[in-house]
Amino acid sequence: MTFLLFGLTTVLVGYVAYAFYTSDAGEVKQKLEPEVKPDAVAAPAPKPKPAKKKATKPAAKKTKKAAEVKTEEVVAEPTQYRNPETGDTAAVPSNYRFAKRWIKEALVTEKLLDKIYKNNELDDKSSKKVKSALEKFKGIKKYHA
Repeated sequence: MTFLLFGLTTVLVGYVAYAFYTSDAGEVKQKLEPEVKPDAVAAPAPKPKPAKKKATKPAAKKTKKAAEVKTEEVVAEPTQYRNPETGDTAAVPSNYRFAKRWIKEALVTEKLLDKIYKNNELDDKSSKKVKSALEKFKGIKKYHA
């Protein structure tokens, strides 16, 4: 049975290779690229004249303010937390289960959570509380590294 399966696989691979090499697969790439003769070089197209501009100063002010807001949002996102008491640093946890013990204690001391949850206590309701607490904790600059 194994010999028969091996033989059929070999025949299939051979057929695919034969079909590929005898087809026009290599020639299709050459046909898609047009031939350019040096004598038939076209003159560059004339540049269109710019349209009259209206006063855009208010729009420019809005874009500057929007750019400032975006840069503030990017800077506010911490990459690490630092424990102010011990100086210990930890990466920003993606999940409460992976958070260090001092981060969980800090969530309680900052009154973002009412207690430190154990992993088996995390159900849907408490998980939502914990996720919102972790998001609020990102905004506390005291813990930013």
